[in-house]
Amino acid sequence: MRVSYFHTPERVPSGSMAAAAVVIDVLRATSTMAWALHNGAEAVQAFANLDELNAAAAAWPQQLCLRAGERGGSRLEGFDLGNSPLAVTAEVVAGKRIFVSTTNGTRALDRVQTAPLLVTAALVNRSAVAKRLLQQAPETVWVVGSGWEGDYSLEDSLAAGALAAALLGQGGMDLKTIAANDELCAAHALWSQWQHQPEQALRLASHGQRLERLGDHDADFACCAAVDSLEVVPQQSEPGVLKSS
Repeated sequence: MRVSYFHTPERVPSGSMAAAAVVIDVLRATSTMAWALHNGAEAVQAFANLDELNAAAAAWPQQLCLRAGERGGSRLEGFDLGNSPLAVTAEVVAGKRIFVSTTNGTRALDRVQTAPLLVTAALVNRSAVAKRLLQQAPETVWVVGSGWEGDYSLEDSLAAGALAAALLGQGGMDLKTIAANDELCAAHALWSQWQHQPEQALRLASHGQRLERLGDHDADFACCAAVDSLEVVPQQSEPGVLKSS
């Protein structure tokens, strides 16, 4: 297995695709998706475009439909949910499909939608994702950070490094064996530095500071920093549709 890390979807090579892709958006899309599926959502359907989201949601049985939208860290007006893992409780999401669009995470999913195996990861489920990759043993894996509007994000690289560490720990390999680019090595080094203080790293990140300016997100930070708190692996079952696996 050879693993590459791209810190934004814009960095993903064009004209080719890896055997597997892992999309990361720690604050907060992939953390929220994992919690929603853990709490019984039927599926999470991701959209980069809001008009497409609204059209698909309108065609779904309304009693089984929730629209989740976020831009700039804030919930979109008129949507049922924003982008917080705390909001997707079992009472709210069980049995329902969540139609979601976020500032960065859903763009990253759209970029690697054609990967034969596509899963999402965050700190909360990084060991479960590593286990799935080792079970499937794809020859090439692209780990894609969502970044912030095309720029590098500290928290996504932290989670990419955490995933790499889990692959090494579970697979009995060394970093030189699996790392296909320097970005993965750098992400692993970042995780080595912050693995005992993940929440502090999230708060140091520019998007963490952005969330702090928007209001009290202490519970979100704690939830998103809770490493290996979930066993769920969101996996694409059809283009744009993620289900628990």
